[in-house]
This record gives sequence, structure tokens and C-alpha cells, in this order.
Amino acid sequence: MPIALAFAAFVTTLLGGIVAQRVQDRRHIVLGAAAGVMLGVVAFDLVPEGLELSADRLLGVPVPMVTMAAGFLLVHVVERSLAVHEVPQGHYAGHAHRHAGVGLGAGSALVVHSFIDGTAIGAAFQSGQGLGLTVAIAVIAHDFTDGFNTFTLTTLYGNARRLALTLVLLDAVAPLAGAALTLLVHIPEPMLAGYLGFFAGFLLYLATADILPEAHTTDHPTSATLLATVGGTLFMWLVIGLTAHTP
Repeated sequence: MPIALAFAAFVTTLLGGIVAQRVQDRRHIVLGAAAGVMLGVVAFDLVPEGLELSADRLLGVPVPMVTMAAGFLLVHVVERSLAVHEVPQGHYAGHAHRHAGVGLGAGSALVVHSFIDGTAIGAAFQSGQGLGLTVAIAVIAHDFTDGFNTFTLTTLYGNARRLALTLVLLDAVAPLAGAALTLLVHIPEPMLAGYLGFFAGFLLYLATADILPEAHTTDHPTSATLLATVGGTLFMWLVIGLTAHTP
């Protein structure tokens, strides 16, 4: 059962990647929506789940929040070190000034996240079929956005379309691999909690420092991009809220 449901996540992830590549003529809308979705994933999924998995604290601060700050700062330091944003003011969108490794790293991180989604399905089924179905529905629902974001983030930094599609395929396979792994080994929850916090900081930085500024550098109306961002956030709230209360 966990493998079968992970296969459904495989399908929805591929669909997300396909949709992202077919709407590039509406790039400002795609980027605005992607930023909103990423904000929703951070606020409604990654951070709450990380806090639930671990009650450990460092100097009084929950571990997932510490690793969230670490993830945010790490990608900021890496980007500044690579001079990713050294472009004239008002010309933020120049892809020649971007570093493809950042996009590759972002896409790869989403693959890892999807792998952990798969382990969540398998681990939940170890606790009971009802919980397993609930977790699986949540994963299947938001893996569409994982595929969407994987393609969008990878190509945003100038990587080739073929590489982005390869990462989307890996992102789709990852839940299957994660679910299969739980049949063999148990991944410690504190380790997962720290990673979820770190990944939340990583996504938050990319959404606010890269994707939103890029979305607003076009000649298209700002209102449409803003609506896409708000819509993406509300969409994730709806998806996660409904799946969290599935019987």
C-alpha cells in the first residue's frame, strides 16, 4: 500500500513539472505563484511538521527554527560569495549574472524533500493504516507543487530545460524510494526535524530574495503577479489544511 500511494505522488510530481514548462509564456505569473506556494509550504507544512517531530531546543530555541535560520543564512552567504546578485539596479533579471549551481542545488533539495515525503508515507503506515492514508493524501496533493517548483527553480537560474526535466523525474521517483526505504530502516525523527527546518529556510530565502524580485522585473502588470503570489499561498493553505483534517 505505501508503495502504491507513493506511485500516485510520482504521477502528480510529473504533472507539476509538465505544467510549469508549458506556461513559460506567462513567466511572471508562474514565478509569482511559485513564490506563494513556497511560502505556503514553509509556513503550513515544513515548519509545523518539524516542530511536531522534535521538542529538542538549542539555547531555548526549537531545533527546527535554528536550522531554518541556518538554511536561510547559508544560501544567502553562498549567493553573495558567488556574486549572484551583482547586477545594476533595475536590471535584476539578467540570467548571465546568475549561478546555475544555485538552481541545481534548489532542485536537488526539492528531490531530497520528496524522498522524505516518501519516508513519511512509509513511517505513517507503520503506525497505522488510517494515519498512513492521511499522510499519503497530503503528500500526493502537494507533490504537484514540488514538481512545479523543481522545474521553475532550476530553469530560473539559467539551467538547461533538459536538466530541469531530469530533476523533475528524480523528484517524482524520490517518494517511491523513500517509501521503499522505510520497509528496511527507520530514520530518526530529530534528524528529519532538523532537515525540515533547514529546507524551510532555504525555500524562504529563494522565494523572497530571488523569485519575487525576478517576477516583478517584467513589463507585465504587478497586480497579476501579486494575485498569483497570494493565490499560491492560499492554495497551499487549502491543500494542507484539508489533508490535515482528512479522517
